[in-house]
Amino acid sequence: MDSIVSIAAFYILAAVTVGSAVLVVAFKNLVHSVLVLAISFLGVAGFYLMLNASFIAMVQILVYAGAVCIMVVFGIMLTQQGGMSGSNGFNKQIFASGGVVALLIAVIAYLGVNAGEWQISAKQVPHDTVGNIAVLMLSKYMIPFEVAALLLLVALIGAVVLAKEVKAK
Repeated sequence: MDSIVSIAAFYILAAVTVGSAVLVVAFKNLVHSVLVLAISFLGVAGFYLMLNASFIAMVQILVYAGAVCIMVVFGIMLTQQGGMSGSNGFNKQIFASGGVVALLIAVIAYLGVNAGEWQISAKQVPHDTVGNIAVLMLSKYMIPFEVAALLLLVALIGAVVLAKEVKAK
């Protein structure tokens, strides 16, 4: 049986992750939404750490909480015509959809509990997952890894060129 500390950590992470995900939709200010989106991504990384998937947790932090949130902030900064002073802090329409969301969660929970027998795997999780992934990415999957890196570089250069064209106008 799990310890009370891990169960408490799970519920705290769940509350932080779901609460910040709700706030992403509730805020009208896009910058505030991105900040709580980063908190939600960090909560998901905490779940990965609880599952002993440290590599996936670090990828979650670096790629999603870091790069994606920064890219969204850059997109907001480049496309924002006026200032952020006109936007209010909280979207009041979030309360109207609360009943629908609660009903959907209840239906999903009911279907999840009554779905039948859950398959339990007895396989042992490998301990050196980061080393195994590194060996695979730099040997068997080296070409797709380098192609993905090249595509990301091209996208970054394209974003810089587009940003300079927008600023020049």
